Amino acid sequence: MNKGSKIYVAGHDGLVGSAIIRNLDSNGYKNIITKTFAELNLIKQAEVENFFEESQPDYVIDAAAKVGGIMANNIYRGQFIYENMMIQNNLIHAAHIHEVKKFLFLGSSCIYPKNAPQPMREEYLLTDTLEFTNEPYAIAKIAGIKMCENYYKQYGDNYISVMPTNLYGFNDNFDLVNSHVLPAFIRKFHEAKIAKRDFVEIWGSGKPMREFLHVDDMAAACIHIMENIDAKQLYDEQKISHINIGTGQEISINDLALLVREIVGFDGKLVYDSSKPDGTARKLLDVSRLSEMGWRPKVLLAEGIRATYEWFMKSENIRR
Repeated sequence: MNKGSKIYVAGHDGLVGSAIIRNLDSNGYKNIITKTFAELNLIKQAEVENFFEESQPDYVIDAAAKVGGIMANNIYRGQFIYENMMIQNNLIHAAHIHEVKKFLFLGSSCIYPKNAPQPMREEYLLTDTLEFTNEPYAIAKIAGIKMCENYYKQYGDNYISVMPTNLYGFNDNFDLVNSHVLPAFIRKFHEAKIAKRDFVEIWGSGKPMREFLHVDDMAAACIHIMENIDAKQLYDEQKISHINIGTGQEISINDLALLVREIVGFDGKLVYDSSKPDGTARKLLDVSRLSEMGWRPKVLLAEGIRATYEWFMKSENIRR
């Protein structure tokens, strides 16, 4: 990419997309195309094809997705597989038809088998069964990975997939029904502090281990890949279908809750609801390949949570 390249960021107003926009802007990329869902419904093939015909982007970063935590994944199973597959199919194929120079597809670490060896290497994909609660979402993302890989193999398209670990940061979703665990903890502990409650309820046992990456680090990794890595390196030289993006470090849900409680300043107890699902026991990514490609994360977890909590409080005050 060069600074004048026309870059379309799908899902620009979400957690990942907004971070990618910030990174592009700070690095001097000014010719950035964005569309809200109201302006462009990515589920509708005709709308997507018309958009590509009119805008003719040079590069595409697909950060658009229907996302959520354990509860949302399990409740909206049909929506998650349908909407995600429609979005990615429309974007990938339209990019092919209009000869986009490079396409970056973002997935999720939930693509890996429930009982995959830890840390999870890229080649563990499709080696065993998935975690049931997020299976529809994972299947959609696996389809996107394979679509990018095989558009390269059949057509030579320069399409790359990246699989980030659990993300958090500015513009996150803090809704208690649809959010992921870290932003849900921020809201729960903040509201409990304001209401002077004695405890906060935590889903599951607190034993599962999770890895967390600040979304600004994720965005930096994406731009590094767009600037430095091509499909040939990925599929022919590395012989993998995607690149893991993470920190290579994990924390238990219990220790995460304690860390968020401390940062928020809540003094009450943690009460675990063992009737709720834990999800996968561990989801640690092996990030050695990306490290070898010249990229490493910079934001420490406590530092990132503190900044995210400050952003959350400011956004809450604005909404009120």
